[in-house]
Amino acid sequence: MSSPCKAHAGDNVHVSPSRRGFLAAALTGAALTLAPVQFAAADAGSTRIKTITGHLDAGAADFVYLPVEVPAGVNKISVSYSYSKPSVPGGFLNNACDIGVFDEKGTKLAGKGFRGWSGGFRTEFFISAADATPGYLPGRVGKGTWNIVLGPYQVAEQGMDYTVNVTLDYGPDGAAHRPQYPAQEIAGRGAGWYRGDAHLHTIYSDGKRTPADVAAGARAAKLDFMISTDHNTPASHGAWGPLAGDDLLILTGEEVTTRNGHYLALGIEPGQWIDWRYRARDKGFKQEAQRIRSSGGIVVPAHPYCPYVACRWKFGYDEADAVEVWTGPWTADDEYAINTWDSMLAQSTRDGGRWLPAMGNSDAHSAPQVIGFPHNVVNAKALSRDAILEGIRKGRSWIAESAGVSLEFSIASGDRSAGIGERLTAAANAPVTVTAAVSGVPNGLVRLITDEGQMRQASLSADGQGTVSWVTTPQLTAYVRVEVRHPMADGSPSNGTDMGTTLKLGPMAALSNPIFLDMK
Repeated sequence: MSSPCKAHAGDNVHVSPSRRGFLAAALTGAALTLAPVQFAAADAGSTRIKTITGHLDAGAADFVYLPVEVPAGVNKISVSYSYSKPSVPGGFLNNACDIGVFDEKGTKLAGKGFRGWSGGFRTEFFISAADATPGYLPGRVGKGTWNIVLGPYQVAEQGMDYTVNVTLDYGPDGAAHRPQYPAQEIAGRGAGWYRGDAHLHTIYSDGKRTPADVAAGARAAKLDFMISTDHNTPASHGAWGPLAGDDLLILTGEEVTTRNGHYLALGIEPGQWIDWRYRARDKGFKQEAQRIRSSGGIVVPAHPYCPYVACRWKFGYDEADAVEVWTGPWTADDEYAINTWDSMLAQSTRDGGRWLPAMGNSDAHSAPQVIGFPHNVVNAKALSRDAILEGIRKGRSWIAESAGVSLEFSIASGDRSAGIGERLTAAANAPVTVTAAVSGVPNGLVRLITDEGQMRQASLSADGQGTVSWVTTPQLTAYVRVEVRHPMADGSPSNGTDMGTTLKLGPMAALSNPIFLDMK
């Protein structure tokens, strides 16, 4: 044993994949587990370092587990890593590798061993009882088998050489970390329309804003609520308590980043972790979706047409409670998402199945991305977790690019009326008046869209205000929704028509969930 406060020279360990290491578990997809790395006991104040090197061929498993045998008496574990980035031809993807860690409680899917994940955003991390690198959970470094997890989601043809340095510090634990979770409701705020961004990142995953920065941004955007959704970790949940207040409800969540798409776990219990180690062919997504709902949260596929590696949504929508159809500044990806969502609405009216509400969020990570662009305007019974999630789940919401945009949308027949996300039942040929009042979109275009397509359009004046009305019947219209578009980027107006020519539509300014018309 070394003397106190003296670092021990590092040991080099080379590990090679073996056939026995491959796991084809039904729930966790393909993984590779390497031979354990052993650390000996040492005196308090000592440090032990080991360096692990290895090589992964192209087509490597989704996750590579590096077991580390941690002895008793360790009060801090530190890990750093690097990997090769060989020269590749233009247009080819180079190596990219994520990292995280599970403790002695194991690596079971949705188990209790998760201790942190930083994806590819950091090259090193540490964990101790009192503190941890953002993205990782502070707590005791217990005796047993820890697993450092490499996630090689892109491997070049030449393969990937990796180096992992593991440092153990020995000694007594410091004072335990105490998370400060935010309250789940704001007292005294009754029924109303509440604005909120439900897709936000901080330094606890791959964002560059601190939680304080994000909370300040939500207030600057005039939001009533926000939901924290760092990638694959709940580590930021305990930072939000002091940042919430009577003017801002902060809910906890996670962006679950799988190899077959991303989804938002919104309103999960503070500190709850949702696993991501599965593909569309596995049972993991269904299992985790059910776990999210059992804790009171909701499941929302995010940016389903995102073109980045592993972002495109492949799990289907049977387990979804809503879908994010507008993410950040308006792009072609959002246009595809809207068209797919609209087709799903039409199908629900044909087969009588459930319909999936739409959401819009900023997915803001850092400047110049704007928190609240866009955000959801939710009709809720109170400014609370349960009421906000219920409003989203029922589609009692619309999407705005900013707090400067307002929309009032309803339908009426006789003395009966219905609002966004609701249903109105009337005789097949009974006249139904559709009304949409908009403000905040200068020279914009208001479109009324049904299961038959666009049925009415009207231009807004230069002051951005206007009211559009249209009369239909339940026999002609199964649902109606509103889109409000800006003029085209070149200054020409959106025309919203397709008469054998190219459809010219500017960026979205507001988008509603539908109102349904049912025949008696």
